Amino acid sequence: MLSMKAKYALRALIVMAQSDSKLLQTRAIAEAADVPFKFLETILQDLKHNGIVASKRGIFGGYSLARLPADISVGTVIRVLDGPLAPIRCASVSAYQRCDDCVSESACAIRKTMIDVRNAIAGVLDTTSLETMVKRGSSAI
Repeated sequence: MLSMKAKYALRALIVMAQSDSKLLQTRAIAEAADVPFKFLETILQDLKHNGIVASKRGIFGGYSLARLPADISVGTVIRVLDGPLAPIRCASVSAYQRCDDCVSESACAIRKTMIDVRNAIAGVLDTTSLETMVKRGSSAI
């Protein structure tokens, strides 16, 4: 399930992608994306530390996308904020962990099904860019 943190991040990134301004102040992004200001500050820091947005300090500072919208996948944003896409650890690519009660991973129907789920989700999210999201709708909310 998509967390509110990831949903708010996507809203903010859409606002930034749609903006004609090079830099946007946090308050302007929060208002346009209908995201709580304090929560957005934390989200933008996480995105900055992961190379999705860039910032400039000072009175004329603000945030901008660090890459082109076409180069930012929804899957990347969600992984940065929510962690792995897999519904269970043993189906994860990036955070694999064997189940404590597993008798045989190779014969586990649950694991095989959850790997299919993970692959389907990743297939959509990793091939959907921020640019695609902007083209799909007229606003982030």
